[in-house]
Amino acid sequence: MQIGLFLSPPTVDELVTQVGAAADRGFRSVWVPQIFGIDALTALAVVAREVPEVAMGTAVVPTYPRHPMMLAAQARTVQQVAGGRFTLGIGLSHQVVIESMMGMSFDKPVRHLREYLDVLLPLVRGEATSAAGETLTFHGGLEIPADPVPVLVAALGTQMLNVAGRRAEGTVTWMTGPATIGDHVVPTLTAAASAAGRPAPRVVAALPVAVTDDVEGARTQAAAAFEIYGQLPSYRAMLDREGAAGPADVALVGDEQKVLAGIQSMFAAGATEFVAVPFTSLDRTYELLGPLLD
Repeated sequence: MQIGLFLSPPTVDELVTQVGAAADRGFRSVWVPQIFGIDALTALAVVAREVPEVAMGTAVVPTYPRHPMMLAAQARTVQQVAGGRFTLGIGLSHQVVIESMMGMSFDKPVRHLREYLDVLLPLVRGEATSAAGETLTFHGGLEIPADPVPVLVAALGTQMLNVAGRRAEGTVTWMTGPATIGDHVVPTLTAAASAAGRPAPRVVAALPVAVTDDVEGARTQAAAAFEIYGQLPSYRAMLDREGAAGPADVALVGDEQKVLAGIQSMFAAGATEFVAVPFTSLDRTYELLGPLLD
């Protein structure tokens, strides 16, 4: 089973230390968010130099605040240091963030994504582009020698999954349980990729994980820590599909046997990589995950 680890420390030095510790535990991939903390791409360039062999990705970088040419330049710079170990995960973020916090338009997000990829994808492959959309334009190329950068699109709704399947290497999900992965995400994404003549897509699926005997306490902790994800419309829709009242209900919580069964259910549903987000009982959780990494 391909299992990665989600990390989000407040400083670059701590991230380097945590990725090094993850590598020592046997993890071969780590994923870093871009929310309101350190810049993920800058930090991963440092990690790539300091920690060899471990694959790394962003989960995810919001598209609206960065022109796709600039994001492509950042991604290829990280890849130059990483030597092919870097995957760029991108996403739209959420209307409340883009409009209310940043004062930018969230109008026609699927159009935005298509136009964004028109610029981004050729550039991260090392190609020039001439793209003129309604909202995004770029004519030219980049002079940054590096391996091509695989791109994953955070996609949950049908239209987004169709774009991801047709254009990108796959998707990265969060707060999306195995029933929804198996019945909605994977078939929609795979059908779109197949129709476009593309290979089977990557499906990188992340969930909170805690190996513990205090199931009620851990779920209470998960409900508080991840409460916001039950309120954001895109995640709320996936929780509703899963029949989950809130984020705590999709967290993998319980003893070793139960958590292992939960991870296995994600792969059985079609995930190609599972990303663990440990949130309590860390030592015991890592003890379970360790043997699964072989």
